[in-house]
Amino acid sequence: MTEISGQTSSTLDLEDEYEIPIYPKRGITIVRGQGSLLYDENDKRYIDCIGGIGVANIGHAHPELVQTLESQASQLITCPEILSNPIRAKLLQRLVELTPATLDRVYLCNSGTEATEAAIKFARISTGKSKIITAMRGFHGRTYGSLSATFNRKYREPFAPLVPDFEFVPFDKIPPLEEKIDTDTAAIMLEVIQGNGGVHIADQDYLTRVRQLCDEHNILLILDEVQTGIGRTGRLFAFEHYGIVPDILTSAKAIAGGVPMGAVIVNSSKISISKSLHGSTFGGNPLACAAALKTLDIIETENLIEKSDEMGKYFSDQLSNIDSSLIREIRHKGLMIGLELRIRIYSVLEEMQNHGILANPAGSTVIRFLPPLVISQAEIDEVVSVVSEVLANHEQ
Repeated sequence: MTEISGQTSSTLDLEDEYEIPIYPKRGITIVRGQGSLLYDENDKRYIDCIGGIGVANIGHAHPELVQTLESQASQLITCPEILSNPIRAKLLQRLVELTPATLDRVYLCNSGTEATEAAIKFARISTGKSKIITAMRGFHGRTYGSLSATFNRKYREPFAPLVPDFEFVPFDKIPPLEEKIDTDTAAIMLEVIQGNGGVHIADQDYLTRVRQLCDEHNILLILDEVQTGIGRTGRLFAFEHYGIVPDILTSAKAIAGGVPMGAVIVNSSKISISKSLHGSTFGGNPLACAAALKTLDIIETENLIEKSDEMGKYFSDQLSNIDSSLIREIRHKGLMIGLELRIRIYSVLEEMQNHGILANPAGSTVIRFLPPLVISQAEIDEVVSVVSEVLANHEQ
């Protein structure tokens, strides 16, 4: 409870009174976390399969990250990009070293949607062309450029008119894509796995052919790995499953362990932009850079990429063992899992929450599981047991 002007109000009441009502609230107040677990103000425990919407890959309140943040905050929190900083320089080098050789330059920002905005601007100014082709069901962010690249009309239409020269084609289908390509096409922008769109995973032949089309027509390939990156799919980046390399790679969400950060990693032989044409006040600040460096250390030292692959297979297999006619399909890469049902899933999510399991929708019939990569087998078993029980209740 919080004391304000002599009157006591709960957290929920305060948010309801003062916050612009944009978010669909879950009716619980989270006050702390540890690893894969979250706790509300009554100390009720939840297994977190939302993961900050794909942010908490190294788990909540990781002690090494906490120590790093405390240390860096005591030295320097903010430093604009017009002034150099050693922590930023180390992160830039680390990101280039972790990606294929052609991805050799980095722009740092604060979020996934900012990374998308930068990618769009870089593509247009570098090619002198304007058209961006992207996929139906895709989600790239909520600011105007990234929203223009996002397919869902629910997000788009209230804010029209949007940025022009974006065209949509079916995901994972080559002929419609080939028909859209013309001399004004600057880039093709895709998610390797469509997270918000229902955890739909690109086929190998599709992405291989997309890369070929980009090469044949002098088009840039932008891969949006805001959600799929930093170990989520059992690789550092999901494109590594496919043996292709983008010209522009966007990353965010989990890159700094929960501290806001985004990054755009580019092939500098194809991307050129003059000084002062783009920038960010907070992008590349030392606090976020220190967090990102420590996050990448933790990912490596705790073998979380390998664990994501292993636990993702286990999680998917256990879900497959549920005997329910309501399950239509299970899709997964690493610990990015979509459970598609034959019914709308909102009441299912509510009942799961009542049983101490937090998960998110990805469309009206898909439950998306994005747990921290540190989730244990026992915690997965508990999640699956609750899902099984809740689905059994809905079949009655």
